[in-house]
Amino acid sequence: MPEKVWLTILIPFAYLVGSIPFGLIVGRWRGVDPRTAGSGNIGATNVGRLLGRRYFFLVFTLDLLKGMGPMLAASAIVHRVPGPSRDAGLHLLWLLVGFAAVLGHMFSAFLKFSGGKGVATSLGVALGLVPYFTLPGLVSAAVFVAAFAATRYVSVGSMAGACAFPVAYLALGTARGWDMTGDQLPLTIFAVLIAAMIVYKHRGNIARLRAGTESRFART
Repeated sequence: MPEKVWLTILIPFAYLVGSIPFGLIVGRWRGVDPRTAGSGNIGATNVGRLLGRRYFFLVFTLDLLKGMGPMLAASAIVHRVPGPSRDAGLHLLWLLVGFAAVLGHMFSAFLKFSGGKGVATSLGVALGLVPYFTLPGLVSAAVFVAAFAATRYVSVGSMAGACAFPVAYLALGTARGWDMTGDQLPLTIFAVLIAAMIVYKHRGNIARLRAGTESRFART
């Protein structure tokens, strides 16, 4: 089948994979429902606060993989098309696979369309969209680590990393002479949109940061 048909088939699959609530699954496995404990969020941060740091890394990794897996499959399909033949439509379908995974995490079909904040899944999508987003994704991850280490606020690290992502993509694309306003325009729009969505999902954290009531992540 043509590559665009394969990508179209992958979109609903990516949404269902993204909808898997690993935070809830891990929490229930350990006897805790993260929806009714802590911050009430099913993401890695709340699970880590409730169950310990190892469970933060477990859920974060699983959420990252549910973004990376569909995107690596999509990237393999896209790279069957020679670079000069990749048009904006192909790039758009490529991105929609990743966007579907992030939407699945944020608005899970298994949780009545509620969910997490999409940080780990978005990072997985970025790392899986080879080569355009992989390095910006790594830069975003490094900014997250630096901001978190400086503040001990996961929310600050998450938002800083999200905002760094489109900046890193634009800087890399400019340096490499990519056509970011032509055939790659969908990638440029996506980089900005996904950062905006992550910041929007943290609006409650922003309110708590301004009020001085946001919880820092424990070192132990």
